[in-house]
Amino acid sequence: MPTFYRCTLELHDSLYFATREIGRLYETEPVLHNYALAYALGLVDSVQHRTVVAEKDAYSYFCPEQVPKYKEHLTPLNTQAIYVTPARAMSHTTILSTWKYADNRYHVEMQPTERNIPSFGRTKEIAPESRFEFFIISERALKLPRWIRLGKWASKTELTAEILTNPKHHQSAEFTIPYLLNPLDVMFTNQVLSYDTVNMPPVSLIRNVRMRGEFYTFENSSLKIPAQMHYHFG
Repeated sequence: MPTFYRCTLELHDSLYFATREIGRLYETEPVLHNYALAYALGLVDSVQHRTVVAEKDAYSYFCPEQVPKYKEHLTPLNTQAIYVTPARAMSHTTILSTWKYADNRYHVEMQPTERNIPSFGRTKEIAPESRFEFFIISERALKLPRWIRLGKWASKTELTAEILTNPKHHQSAEFTIPYLLNPLDVMFTNQVLSYDTVNMPPVSLIRNVRMRGEFYTFENSSLKIPAQMHYHFG
């Protein structure tokens, strides 16, 4: 039987990443993708770094290229039977910040620009003290960090985790889960009947999902977690 962790994140800094761009407004949805959480939790090893130093000294993740390699990085978690769900906001507030680029030289020769670089804009960020919730399923006990970094500003975030007791496996039945899911990770093992979509890159998420398939329940809780969730890539 796998171990189930219910994890809570509390922001100690404002959190920013561009979920959507509306003109000059760059908005952060109060949703944390499960790909991003896998990296932030240190579950993705840096293969490049391990070739340089001993494995026991390697830090969690480093990539010298600005090219996503989600399939290469996350597929090894399937072989380790580790899965991280997306995180939903338990409570959150937002703040607006304005940024601008300026040339501080006293004299600038007016020439046509070669690139379309915005001169100013606004970011809608998630404020400190906002809280998120997600789950980790693992076949082995995990030593999770107390602090992680999230988003473009590497925002300081506190992690607390509790183990859900007495998981019980249920065979194929219809159930509803209000939490966030990655549709690619459940559609191959469960029948998804209805859902709401949260549009965000690199894979849009779903919530308020009604599905048919195997799931787990827990002692003194109405929580249901789908079984056989694995990282899949289209």
